[in-house]
Amino acid sequence: MARVRGLRRGGETREEAPEHSMDPRAVEEHPYRPTVIDNAIYRDGERVDNPGSLADAFERLKQMPDSMAWIGLYRPKEWELVKLGEEFELHELALEDAIVGSQRPKADRYGDTLFVVLRAARYLDDVEEVAFGELHVFVGPNFVITVRHAEAPDLQGVRKRMESDPDLLRQGPQAVLYAILDAVVDGYAPVVAGLQKDIEEIEVQVFSGDPSVSRRVYELSGEVIEFQRATAPLVGMIHGFIAGARKYGVTDELQSYLRDVADHAITVTERISSFRQMLQNILVVNSTLVTQAQNAEMARMTEASIQQGEEVKKISAWAAILFAPTLVGTIYGMNFDFMPETHWVFGYPFALVLMGVVCLVLYIVFKRRDWL
Repeated sequence: MARVRGLRRGGETREEAPEHSMDPRAVEEHPYRPTVIDNAIYRDGERVDNPGSLADAFERLKQMPDSMAWIGLYRPKEWELVKLGEEFELHELALEDAIVGSQRPKADRYGDTLFVVLRAARYLDDVEEVAFGELHVFVGPNFVITVRHAEAPDLQGVRKRMESDPDLLRQGPQAVLYAILDAVVDGYAPVVAGLQKDIEEIEVQVFSGDPSVSRRVYELSGEVIEFQRATAPLVGMIHGFIAGARKYGVTDELQSYLRDVADHAITVTERISSFRQMLQNILVVNSTLVTQAQNAEMARMTEASIQQGEEVKKISAWAAILFAPTLVGTIYGMNFDFMPETHWVFGYPFALVLMGVVCLVLYIVFKRRDWL
């Protein structure tokens, strides 16, 4: 099992996880932003405190047992997550996943703490690409910790929405988790619309004979597959939350909200599946059109070759006919002393007649063979 650097238990220092080489945070450069985006304590649906540090937030929870902490982190350092794990008693496996990153969407429960991994998505109009972001959420009995590794989703918007609805926020960490899920799933809608537009443009390119369309279909297929990987686990995940609602005190109202999110997630996954099928069909159609174009080009070249052969036959036939008089004239033009025909009275007319007969015979032969 992979171990996390700096994570101590029982005085033992564990080795660095080999998955760190897969962590995009290790190679990407980002403008500086504070690690703690927001740190707040809520009681009865109202914001009552803004702790200055993570340790202060933990102390406030001890002082106010009926309150809830909601801590938002953006690309935290490893030591910060380790410290957070110590303060809130987060399971080492969940903490390891949050440190390493590059996780698939999932929901794991460790005792009273639920660890959720989500993949948010944004459609970038300027480059016509889909950008994916990873979000880790720790949901405990009286706290919610979000670890965001990309710009999406906008959790500040989620917080404002919840703070404007005290009745919903009063339902605790499970309500915050619902709001985050809702924001992530709603963020898929612009991506679906962008991909739909790209597919429509590709269809136009295919039937217009654009040679670059194959590359675009290939690239878009990769984005659709990645999008499907990000969204496919959500439906089962949300249904799992609903199935365990009674056990973890999720209200009927919140269950209705979760079912609504599940319906939206199902719609998204169905659209993505249709996109994959459409792209496969487009590839087949494009391949067929390319094959037809190649066959037409080959037929045109074959026709041109046949026509060229006919011209060559005609030229060869006339060359042979014109060569016959030259051959006769060349024979009788040789300066030999013993050539009886050259001293014959009818030698000249004979030579002319011979030339004419040979040309006529050749003409008849070539005509019958359709060379002329």
